[in-house]
Amino acid sequence: MTLVSLPVIVQPFAANAQTPNARMQGDRLLARAPPPQKPQAAMNAWTVGIAGGLIEGAPIRLAAEIARVVDDGNNLHVLPVVTRGATENVNSLLYLRGIDAAIINSDVLEEYKSQVPDIQQRLSYILNLFPSELHIFVRPEIQSLNDLAGKKVNFNTQGTAAAYSGPLIFSRLGLDVEKTFIPHQVALEQMRKGEMAAVVFITSKPVDAFVRGRWESGFKFLPIPYDSKFEDYYLPAALDAADYPNLIKPGERITTIAVPTALVAFNFTAKSNRFQRIARFVDHLFSRIDKLQQPGFDPKWKSINLAATVPGLARFPAAQAWLGRRPRAAHASQ
Repeated sequence: MTLVSLPVIVQPFAANAQTPNARMQGDRLLARAPPPQKPQAAMNAWTVGIAGGLIEGAPIRLAAEIARVVDDGNNLHVLPVVTRGATENVNSLLYLRGIDAAIINSDVLEEYKSQVPDIQQRLSYILNLFPSELHIFVRPEIQSLNDLAGKKVNFNTQGTAAAYSGPLIFSRLGLDVEKTFIPHQVALEQMRKGEMAAVVFITSKPVDAFVRGRWESGFKFLPIPYDSKFEDYYLPAALDAADYPNLIKPGERITTIAVPTALVAFNFTAKSNRFQRIARFVDHLFSRIDKLQQPGFDPKWKSINLAATVPGLARFPAAQAWLGRRPRAAHASQ
């Protein structure tokens, strides 16, 4: 009886002797395991805010399309932000919390040279999105730029590209006009009545108002020569009959200039979380650019060249590194 009962006495003792060791090992495993991440931390870790522009403008639409294509759940979440306009997005990028990138017009940097002398070191470009062509549309009696001197010229509402870049370009041309800043739809009706000499559009061609509108003979676009005074921020461009068949004759070419519209980022330090966010964003965007060139997205994406430069700015390091890892033919043909 004693021998039979011995295992009954020893077994519980042995089991109890192992329990503290097992508990200690379990405690070590729990200590090594990271605490579960809070939902707000997971959502913010890889979120990128892009300052787009006015709700009715092309930049915010492009930002929204970018967000659709690069979305990767908690691995990457892009938030397009409606702002006061692409011309003020540098302010958003410099000072607004949660903004990591912005869509801007390149010549807006001119305004910041006095306020932020190192502005061209604080920002860098990710992608040259598209050119915004200058359209100077005039009444029949206006035959040249000089004929506009002292006359009423509309530059659209404040916050638009025309309202910022238009007067800057006219200043470089030495043109002193009576500037107005009213909606272009109103200004075009005033032109028909002879109350306005010209309207200035700065946007990607073609413009619906000129494609679908019916204009009397003599209404036209004025040519703008591209020369050294525009080399710092602008690009040469042209308007032709393919753009505006009702206003430009076949074979005719109206020279003009274009303002590059670019996706730029703040120059965060390379080891910072915000730099890493932009680097991941660049990888997703560049790797999926072909998706943006499919039907259902803005046609401007089809002319995107990943290797295109932006006058006045250096390329964001992660974008330069991505291009460096790809054969030149692969991205030059984009």
